[in-house]
Amino acid sequence: MIDLNADLGEGFGAWVMGADEALLDQVTSANIACGFHAGDPRTMDAAVARAAARGVAIGAHVSYPDLVGFGRRQLRVSAEELITDVLYQIGALEAFCRRHGTAVRYVKAHGALYNDLAGDQQLAGALGQAVAAYNSDLSVLVLAGSPAVEVLRHQGLRVVAEGFADRGYSPDGRLIPRGQPGAVLTDPAGVAERGWRIATGTPIEAHDGSAIVLAVDSLCVHGDTPGAVDVVRELRAVLSARAVEVAAFT
Repeated sequence: MIDLNADLGEGFGAWVMGADEALLDQVTSANIACGFHAGDPRTMDAAVARAAARGVAIGAHVSYPDLVGFGRRQLRVSAEELITDVLYQIGALEAFCRRHGTAVRYVKAHGALYNDLAGDQQLAGALGQAVAAYNSDLSVLVLAGSPAVEVLRHQGLRVVAEGFADRGYSPDGRLIPRGQPGAVLTDPAGVAERGWRIATGTPIEAHDGSAIVLAVDSLCVHGDTPGAVDVVRELRAVLSARAVEVAAFT
């Protein structure tokens, strides 16, 4: 069994990002932007309403305060800044969830914050403190195999190890930085095959040709990846055809 998640609600004002409606028909968990890298009150409300109507689990997609850089620029923040920023974002999304009869079920960092958490145990600990302060029953999605997994588990939080069907990996299990060759994968058949291999613990090829194995509970397909709907539709079809049940980890 595997969860499929995607980043949604990433528009802002008149700017529309991603095909949320079509993606929600395929994924089981929705990482909804909370206003720091994307999203505004009406975008958040609409994303929550659509996810709730389909029974899709909702997660707070928290970020550095970086609307201009779409949350993909590395910022230096203190532990206290991260704690308060994360609490602010979860609380904002929860308000819309209450309106639509649902709730935030998990937290996942976005962009640069996600990558920084994977290698910075102090930062991961601060995120854990924020989540625990809000609701210790919330799950946290983090990069499979990263030190953040054990940091958060030590804090008593439920950790969901995540893999990326549409991203390239380095031999140490980290994601290749965007902008480098092979960082973002867009071929539906190739992504589907890679996603199935990750989901079943079958080796995949890192960018240097070496084989790595990932143990994951959830697979992510980025909503802003070109052809994301075709990619996730093909991925789900391949998983189902090969007897891998697709269901929310919550």
